[in-house]
Amino acid sequence: MTTVSTYIRVSHLEERLSHCHLSVGKSPEPTIHRFEVAPATRQHNKAKQSAFAYNFGIPTLPWINGRDLAGEVIQVSDGCSRLRVGDIVLVPSTDYRDIRKAAFQEYAVATHFNAARIPPTGNIHASASLGVAFVAAALALGVSFGLDFGRIQRCPGPDLPGALLQIDHKEIPTDITDECFRSSSKAERITPGDWLVIWGASTTTGYITLQLAKLAGLKVICVADVARHGAKLLDAGADLLVDRYDTARAVEIIRGVTKERLRYVIDIVGKDTAALLQQTLDASVHDDGSHAHLLGLTGLPKERDSRIVYHTVPIKLFHTSPAVGEATVTWLEELLRTETLRLPEIILADGGLEGINASLEVLRQGKASGKRIVMNLER
Repeated sequence: MTTVSTYIRVSHLEERLSHCHLSVGKSPEPTIHRFEVAPATRQHNKAKQSAFAYNFGIPTLPWINGRDLAGEVIQVSDGCSRLRVGDIVLVPSTDYRDIRKAAFQEYAVATHFNAARIPPTGNIHASASLGVAFVAAALALGVSFGLDFGRIQRCPGPDLPGALLQIDHKEIPTDITDECFRSSSKAERITPGDWLVIWGASTTTGYITLQLAKLAGLKVICVADVARHGAKLLDAGADLLVDRYDTARAVEIIRGVTKERLRYVIDIVGKDTAALLQQTLDASVHDDGSHAHLLGLTGLPKERDSRIVYHTVPIKLFHTSPAVGEATVTWLEELLRTETLRLPEIILADGGLEGINASLEVLRQGKASGKRIVMNLER
């Protein structure tokens, strides 16, 4: 094993938008399936700023945050054969309660099946912004909606519903078991040629979801600020853009274009826009027993239709199931290697851990719409 520093400096939350530095102790030791990475970059998004500001998702204080990082592998466990010391990787940390995996520290631990190698020609800073957004998009389409990525011609991915049928169900946390199999039947699964609507398509998760959906042959309607983000979404393959500012008209357009036969929608904004998307669906139960499906990443409608199937992304499946986690990151590696995936726009910020607050303030002021801020850690 490679020798590493026995000290670690972390940035942990003491109060809203304020950090205390220089907590000293041993760096986290990798155990079976795990390796240690020295982060070179970390990314911020609007959700992270809100979490810091309102203590959302912070079980105790002090706490270490940060969900996306990229850096160099500096130590691996004996059972880790896929990754080697010196590899440059991006690591989506979906295991929110394990602070050893958090990004806002000088060393972090990760499981090998949750890390994707960045190719030598890749952009480490832009790649750092993919992470959790890619995982959420892949699980939303591949698990919640049952999309088979293996049928993609350009860069085939995993058949996640098929993979779930092969694994030990004990690997799946009980609180997401129903979600993992809700679209497992052939009648419920989204297939090439179906319409999909994404409300919040200019977000990083929306942007990645659009690209994966188009690779798989879906027809995609994107709801966003068309003036600001329309060109980017069209370049990524959107079939139709709908401006988000006139919501009643947006609902009318979607219903008209899909001839009131829409069955799959994803909301990335909140419960109010999820309720608007609910109005666009054909809620009838078809003769084959199939239903309309609505997935909300940040909230679901208060008033619900019993005929519609409602979804939340089973995000913890990524770190609890080695089969699903590894299938997801190895596909991401291939998407990066072949340059099939367009990377999100980023704002590169310097200052390391000390620059976190300033970057969060940029997010709070709304100056990074449709982008992610990537912190460059000076060493």
